Amino acid sequence: MTSEVLYNGDLRTTCTHLKSGSSFETDAPVDNNGKGERFSPTDLLATSLATCMITVMGIKACTMNFDLNDVRIEVLKKMAADPRRVSGIDLKVHIPQNLEALDPKTIAILKNTGNTCPVAKSLHPDIVVTTDWGAWS
Repeated sequence: MTSEVLYNGDLRTTCTHLKSGSSFETDAPVDNNGKGERFSPTDLLATSLATCMITVMGIKACTMNFDLNDVRIEVLKKMAADPRRVSGIDLKVHIPQNLEALDPKTIAILKNTGNTCPVAKSLHPDIVVTTDWGAWS
């Protein structure tokens, strides 16, 4: 088993990673009867894409003998109705100044690594993902 999810009532859950014991709570969003005080399940889906991208890019950077410290990705989740679902994820990548001038080949490798991460490959093709690579555009 990977994790356990406990329903706490009031549209909230506690999610526990079984190997480490670390946990976090979720809440339904305000537009779906919740309080919106924590990540919602669909927030986690969109955020998982960014964390996966930056993680595999970090792994690739390590193999290339540098790090991606302070790279940051802003995530905007877009919802659709009927059926209610995530319809789009907009990502804005912020590159620290020390990484802006990487050579074009390295940038292409990192972008491809991020764009083909396991979460990206797991998303339904109807979810439109738009990535603004900032200084690497």
